[in-house]
Amino acid sequence: MAKLSDVIFGNPYLNITTKIVIILSAALVLTIIAKIFFLRLSRKASNEISVEEKKLKQTRINFLRVLIIFMIYLSAVVFILFLIPGFKAFSVSLLAGAGILAIVVGLAAQKTLTNIISGISIAVSVPFRIGDKVKIGEEYGDVEELTLTHTVMKTWDNRRVIIPNSLVSDKEVINYSIKDEKLMWTINIGIGYDSDIDKARKIMLDKAKKHPDVIVPDVVDAKGEIEKGEPYVTVTECADYSVKLRLYFWVAAPNKAWKTSFELIEQIKKEFDKQGIEFPYLQRTIVRKKRIRRGK
Repeated sequence: MAKLSDVIFGNPYLNITTKIVIILSAALVLTIIAKIFFLRLSRKASNEISVEEKKLKQTRINFLRVLIIFMIYLSAVVFILFLIPGFKAFSVSLLAGAGILAIVVGLAAQKTLTNIISGISIAVSVPFRIGDKVKIGEEYGDVEELTLTHTVMKTWDNRRVIIPNSLVSDKEVINYSIKDEKLMWTINIGIGYDSDIDKARKIMLDKAKKHPDVIVPDVVDAKGEIEKGEPYVTVTECADYSVKLRLYFWVAAPNKAWKTSFELIEQIKKEFDKQGIEFPYLQRTIVRKKRIRRGK
């Protein structure tokens, strides 16, 4: 059976337009076949019992789908270029005599190539998977898509942030979904020096324990022993005009942390007002020195 390339390039009865149409049609058919193949793989991966295995396979399947479709279209473009009369001789002379142009093109494509290499690196090392809750730089959200050149993230406020893969590789990535989504969160509150620390601590703990989104998970301490992750409060600093308290508590997932902390701050503030716990204001003492007049 003759190769497709021999049929296209070696057939004297086909003109250039017909050959281009055949190449584009073949590329389209191969793309459809690739999409169907990867769609079936994706559906098969969605039946995985383990959520972690499902996310990992979905990420790699999505990346391979993009990579193979890109290679199909790239091959089609190369085939079409070589159908143009004199293109081979032109390309040889171009490469031989246009070194400066090659350098310019290479520099222009440097960022794209860097993004592609970074995308391959991310797909291999898998610091995050599709569906993971991550923080990349200052952005927090769910990973929706990983392509050859960029990563698409859906933020908590429903924005779609498209981050070049090279930037993803250079930034610190915090993945909240690897193994366990439970998260310890903190609230910092300052009280006056005349306020009762124990009373303030009790109010903060009561509000945390009664909040529906605060959980008490089993956690491993520094000695390797399992203990209950109860909320607790510590004094972190005796500042210039306040005693700073920090409340530690656990939530089931990162997306509950901000909402829970805001609600607890409001509840604690209202209860402090009822119980006479002072929220201090910045106070300054101004000392004026008298000038002594000297006689002549």
